[in-house]
Amino acid sequence: MGIYEERVLPHIIDKTCGSAMLDPVREKACAGLRGRVVEIGFGSGRNVPFYPAAVTSVSAVEPADRGWAMAAGRVARSTVPVERSGLDGQSLPFADNSFDSALTTWTLCTIPDVQAALAELRRVLAPGGTLHFAEHGLAPDPGVQKWQQRLNPVQNTLFGGCNLNRDVRIMLEDAGFEIRELDRFYEKFAPKFLGAQSLGTAVSA
Repeated sequence: MGIYEERVLPHIIDKTCGSAMLDPVREKACAGLRGRVVEIGFGSGRNVPFYPAAVTSVSAVEPADRGWAMAAGRVARSTVPVERSGLDGQSLPFADNSFDSALTTWTLCTIPDVQAALAELRRVLAPGGTLHFAEHGLAPDPGVQKWQQRLNPVQNTLFGGCNLNRDVRIMLEDAGFEIRELDRFYEKFAPKFLGAQSLGTAVSA
C-alpha cells in the first residue's frame, strides 16, 4: 500500500461510510449473524456495536493498519471477541467450513478480484452459513447507470479502487450464492449514482 491508501484513505472511508444515517443499515445487515463470524473489509469497526448476542467471535479481515488502529476503541468495548485475522479478502487464511456467518459492508465495491473474494467466503462458510451484506453498486435506473459509468474512473482513482457500477445481485449469484433477502434502495440525502444500496442475505447454492 502507498501512503495515500494506508494513511489517508482509511480516514476518508471512515467519514463517508461512518455516517450515523447508515447505522440502521448496518444494524439490519448484522441482524441474524450467529456463531463464528468472518467480516471482510472490517475498516474502523463501525459494525461492532451491532453484532447480535448470538455471535460468539469475529475474525476481522482488514488490509489497512490505520483502519485497524482506528477500530481499537470499538474493539475494546465489544462484548464479542474480535481478532484481526487476515489482510486480504481474496485469500482468506482459514480452513474450509470455519464460520457460521459472514459479513461485508461497503467492501465488495473495492476488492480487485471480487469473484475470488466471494469464492473464498463460500469456502470458509460452513454448510448453511449465511452471508450478510450491505453494498452500494449499480443503480436500478438506466439514467443513473449512465452517470455511474461516466464517473466510475474518477471514483476508482480517488477512493482506492472503489467502483460505482458493480451489480451486487449478479456478483453474488455468479459466485454461487443464493440470495434469500434483498432490499434495493437509494440512500437518503446521497447522490443516486453513489447511494444505490443493496442490503440482504445469501447462502451458498
